[in-house]
Amino acid sequence: MISFSTWDILIILLFFASILFIGFYSGRKTDNTADDYLLSGRKLSLFLFVLVNVSTWYGGILGVGEFTYRYGLVSWFTQGFPYYVFALLFAFFFAKKIREASLFTIPDKLTEVYGKNVGLVSAIVVFVLVSPAPYLLMTGNLLSLLFGIDIIPALLISLFLSLVYLVKGGFRSNVFVDAFQFFVMFAGFILIVIFSGMKFGTIDFLSSSVPDTHLELTGGMSPTFIIVWFLIALWTFADPGFHQRCYAAKSGSIAKWGIIISIFFWALFDFLTTTTGLFAKGVLPGLENPVLAFPLFAEQVLPSGVKGIFYSALFATILSTQISFLFLSGTTIGRDFAFRIRKNANESKIKSYTIAGLIISGLIAILLAYFIPSVIEIWYTIGSLFIPGIILPVVSAYYPKLRVDKMFILIEMVGAFLSSTVWYFVRSEFVDTSVLIELEPMLVGLIVTLTIHFLGILFANNRNTEN
Repeated sequence: MISFSTWDILIILLFFASILFIGFYSGRKTDNTADDYLLSGRKLSLFLFVLVNVSTWYGGILGVGEFTYRYGLVSWFTQGFPYYVFALLFAFFFAKKIREASLFTIPDKLTEVYGKNVGLVSAIVVFVLVSPAPYLLMTGNLLSLLFGIDIIPALLISLFLSLVYLVKGGFRSNVFVDAFQFFVMFAGFILIVIFSGMKFGTIDFLSSSVPDTHLELTGGMSPTFIIVWFLIALWTFADPGFHQRCYAAKSGSIAKWGIIISIFFWALFDFLTTTTGLFAKGVLPGLENPVLAFPLFAEQVLPSGVKGIFYSALFATILSTQISFLFLSGTTIGRDFAFRIRKNANESKIKSYTIAGLIISGLIAILLAYFIPSVIEIWYTIGSLFIPGIILPVVSAYYPKLRVDKMFILIEMVGAFLSSTVWYFVRSEFVDTSVLIELEPMLVGLIVTLTIHFLGILFANNRNTEN
């Protein structure tokens, strides 16, 4: 099913070797201070900001291939466009404020505004949301598919490729490795689109080879389906990676314009991946497992050597997100748990705490990837249960007029999680009621969090009026 030439194998191995070399080399001057290890001295330039911001946005590349293969342009309309909108809003309304705060993490800000208990609860939420498990699973599955190895050693190799240099180099290694992978991922997908156009043609071929609904923005999907995906994109406001890179930027302007420029590159990469997915549908219309749409299509269109570049691009797209999420996960353990919980903890210990966090989060991710061997299930479960309760606390932390009493924030975060969880398990009981069965757990959580937060604002306004 998948065949390699010697050139393909050498190119992929060279890609892996380059990651390790860049990771170790770039991190050789990282020191033990929290600013340097966690945020590369807060000196992230506009160029590097854009490269790392773009490359870490596409970890679910095999899922993008599957979605486009199954549904067509609606993949871009639900997985791309709403994120441009919310990223633009984030750039204008949050980027400078986050940089001016000069903190380290989202729980840092929530602790500052709402107290230690809210900070610790938010740290749990962030730790779950930035789990690298889905990306370890994808990298492991790709390694297993291409090289014929079992899933456990594949997962261990996947973890090794993203962990070893982070221990020494911290965020600086993270940034330079992801910057390298930016160029690899674009090179691979530009090449496959060019070769596809040369071999099959372009617009005429696609319009005659894929279902008509694949070329419609909504793909024949219901308004509820579209709305849910737009709401999921609200996650952008509480994305720990966005906050981390804003904290690390040289200035608020770099953070703001870095995100705005990133939107252009996201749109370009979305064009490349969507086009590739449509070609895959037209050329291979009967795939039993659309998750493999990109790898199997590459077998049809790419010559020896170029195929190795494309597979390296697939690895780069996944690993760039995997590395960033692993470091965010390790930072959450080191900074937001160990540092806060331990008595007499000081900043000089944060590096050692974070290294321990990297190892712990990596091992947890391997266990999750092994026992929940479905990327979509991991994403759906994590997103549905944990995203609703974190969005408004983060937004209100930066906008005082939206703040509520810390007790309301705690109730809001816990209530959103519990309501989403309960509905996640009981929704199937309402299979005969169309309105209820289509009500996503995330929507339930958002309704609960909006209600509680609104009541909290009313309470705060009444208390201010009485005073």
